[in-house]
Amino acid sequence: MALGKDYATQECSIARALEIVGERWTLLVIRDALYGVRRYNDFLVHLGIPRAVLAARLQALTAEGILEKRRYQQSPPRDEYVPTERGIALWPTLRSLGRWGREQFDQEQVRVFRHAACGTELGSYGECPACGTIVPVPDVVMEPGPGADPDPADPVSRALLRPKRLLTPLGPDPV
Repeated sequence: MALGKDYATQECSIARALEIVGERWTLLVIRDALYGVRRYNDFLVHLGIPRAVLAARLQALTAEGILEKRRYQQSPPRDEYVPTERGIALWPTLRSLGRWGREQFDQEQVRVFRHAACGTELGSYGECPACGTIVPVPDVVMEPGPGADPDPADPVSRALLRPKRLLTPLGPDPV
């Protein structure tokens, strides 16, 4: 029996969410957008994703209001993709999924997330143990962890070796 393309018979919020973010590359595109990747070529280089797949994912995420397409250059026309509030709301899910993957597959921590205000590493649920609050995404600092490759091949990964706040664009041209 062929696998269906949607979950039309499921009355479940998880099934509805999977229709939007359940495709293989989608969560990685959203992850990168939260890390500050904005431009098509940067997504392409960092993810190693086929061009047609990336174009389709960016179009779908824009249509669903998870990313917003913004023109940053008129001639030639070039756009960037910025997470919306709906996209930013996926941060706890991505953080939890990453933590689960690291723990279940015994991997070293590639990225460390800290509270910008005090420098404390975030707890399991995105909370600051020192301040006792859930840290808003713009107040999260990402830095390389002990499992990070100190000499990655692609320029986006090299740019992500520097500590930076989530949502802050990587810069004009890491590629």
